[in-house]
Formats: sequence, C-alpha cells, structure tokens
Amino acid sequence: MIVFLHGILAEKTPQTAVVEAGGVGYLATIPLSTFDRLPDAGETVKLFTEHVVREDDELLFGFATEEERSLYRLLVSVNGVGPKLAISVLSGISPRDFTAAVQMGDVRRLSAISGVGKKIAERLVHELKNSLGGLEPLFAGGGAQGLPFAGSPADPRERDAAGALGALGYKPQEALAAVRAAIKTLPDDASVETILRAVLSARAGARRK
Repeated sequence: MIVFLHGILAEKTPQTAVVEAGGVGYLATIPLSTFDRLPDAGETVKLFTEHVVREDDELLFGFATEEERSLYRLLVSVNGVGPKLAISVLSGISPRDFTAAVQMGDVRRLSAISGVGKKIAERLVHELKNSLGGLEPLFAGGGAQGLPFAGSPADPRERDAAGALGALGYKPQEALAAVRAAIKTLPDDASVETILRAVLSARAGARRK
C-alpha cells in the first residue's frame, strides 16, 4: 500500500502528477485543487496518496493535503460515487465548502459541480451529513499539509474551464486569467463549454490582429 510520495516532481498536468522517488516514477491522478499547489517540475514534492488495486487495474490518486484524501475516502463510500467522480468533486469545491454545503443541505451548490447531478447531490447530503465531523480537526489546522495552499478558483466553472485549457497547453495562471476574462463578458449562467468557446475565440481573434 502506497500512503504518500516524497520525491522530485518529474511532470505535471491539471489531471496528473509524476513523482520520481527512489529511481521510480509514480503516476498519480490528482484533483485541480492539488494541481494549484504543485511546485515547478524538478522541485521536491510530497503527495498523500490513495492506492486502489483492482482485478484488472491499479490506480494511484495524489492529494496535496490529508483533508483532501480524507474527503476523497468519504466520497467513494457513497453509493454511485467512484474515484473519477470523487476527484471531480475535489476539483470543483474545497473540502471546507463541501462540508458546509452538505451540512446545510445545499443541493444546488453541490449539483453545480461538474459530473454531479441533483440525485447524486441529494445522496451526498443524505449519506455524508453525519460523517464529516472527522474532517474538522484537519480544517482547524491539525492535519498534515503536503503542499502550501496557493489559492484556487471559487467558481467551479473556473476550475473546470481552466483545467481543460491546461490540457491544451495553457499555463495555470494564464488559463485562469483567460477564463475569468471570458466570464466577465458572458451571462451569469454560462456553461463551461460556452466559456471555453469564448476563450478560444478571443485567442483566435488576437492572433488575426
């Protein structure tokens, strides 16, 4: 069982990180909240991990903090929530905000996270409302921190759109700035797809000038 990785960050994308430890490169799937905290490639990094072993596959998930990993474990305990959706939830909302939304029964806030519909949001509230108390000591600063907090988008659409742009080669800060600029020109209910089209259209227009 791999419980953490401490080594050199060899590669990173908004979805994955490769950590070289002991001469071995470990590929971990990460949420965007962890990507926000990653140092530059070539620097030392520590990730808390969850190692999932299946009959036909092995998966490794990496997290910047223990609170993220703890929340991931709670999420996958909910019926209908698998590893990929749990990572999507962590990419779309901070552990503190998620806990507040569940405790207040804010289904609308939860269902705004990419991949989470109303039914899953209701299930999260129903199954986790009495299970999140264990995270409070971590929120208070009692948990170990793998990487310093570098700030993250408050609007879940920003995370999703910036992550998609990162996969296209945008640098994190460049992607976030482009997304926020696009959002200012769009209706309040603009979808992630609409935001991405606006960003790419603006970039194409700038190239033609």
